[in-house]
Amino acid sequence: MSEQRDLKQNVKVFGVTSFFNDTATEMAYWVLPAFLTSIGAGPATLGVIEGIAESVSAAAKLWSGLLVDKSRQRKPLVIAGYVVANAVKPLLALVTAWWQVLGIRFADRLAKGVRGAPRDVMLSESVAKENVGSAFGLLQAMDSAGAIAGPLLALLLINHIGLRGVFWAAAIPGAISIVAVVLFARETGSAKSPGLQKQPTARAPLPAMFYYLIAAVTIFSIGNSSDMFLVLRAQDIGVGAAFAPLLGLVFNMTYTAFSWPAGKLSDSVSKKTLVAAGYIVFAIVYFVFALAPSKPAVWVAFAFYGLYYALTNPVLRAMVSQAAPPEARGRAFGVFYFVTSVTALLASVITGELWKHFGPAIPFYVSAATAAAAALMVITSRRTLARERA
Repeated sequence: MSEQRDLKQNVKVFGVTSFFNDTATEMAYWVLPAFLTSIGAGPATLGVIEGIAESVSAAAKLWSGLLVDKSRQRKPLVIAGYVVANAVKPLLALVTAWWQVLGIRFADRLAKGVRGAPRDVMLSESVAKENVGSAFGLLQAMDSAGAIAGPLLALLLINHIGLRGVFWAAAIPGAISIVAVVLFARETGSAKSPGLQKQPTARAPLPAMFYYLIAAVTIFSIGNSSDMFLVLRAQDIGVGAAFAPLLGLVFNMTYTAFSWPAGKLSDSVSKKTLVAAGYIVFAIVYFVFALAPSKPAVWVAFAFYGLYYALTNPVLRAMVSQAAPPEARGRAFGVFYFVTSVTALLASVITGELWKHFGPAIPFYVSAATAAAAALMVITSRRTLARERA
């Protein structure tokens, strides 16, 4: 019982780690479009940067997921991911060309890919299966709380220390996240935890409904380009670059408020219904951005956008965890993250090119349509997409 209580502490530890890591990430992320503009890069360049960065993240997520199922050691990969990401982020303050930004984003996304699947497997193994949704919901709430703190700090600092100074300041919360995971996270791979039932023997097959979930996620993700295109669209409508961190703050307030409740709710109601609802929210937001009726509408849409993340991110991860046998969770998370990252590459590149050749409205209409199609696919499935395992 004492060992199980210790493992359950991983939920809080990863929550704290995610809070400070995301604070650092969002400080830099929401000022990056304005920074790229200042060094002569535009929407198409942003699409290339984000697409390539996500593609390397995809490969890293698949590799780390497969490795976790074989080695049973999760924590070293998680630590490496947090260390590398927070070491390279402040280097944005030194760059003078877009290709240097690409290199830093490449390293940052590679590190995120390495830590993603092992961390999620550790979280799944630290709690009983009936509490998995709540655990991922709390993790997501802390992550998005950091995404509130990050833009807010950037907004407070940007007029005093400039864009490059914000990048340097991001090193402080990044260092705290590293200390938290190194000192307090407990390894689960070699322990008998509530979510880990047996050691792997043969390569366990993943159920058919897992692949159905992946198919629906793929359709959605084709239109799910980098959020930086939303920021660029807001600037195109008239929201100044200095207000970009505030857009992130508005979005993440909703995200934070609803993530844990959505995760807890998913433990007692249909997970596919929550995911489909999230995709519909996404479609509405992107349709509004395509129309771009006014600046107030953009602010309202950004706030509403956080609900999409709250209804999908923690719930989808809970679904993946419960759909896969314990000895194949690493592979399941690796496949899930690989697919979403590869399609993010396509989505960002496609959005950048559509914007360049047909104007800003068309890519947002396309994203709204793919989200609606994915929601229909999820909600009309005959069986629950997240199969409960005995």
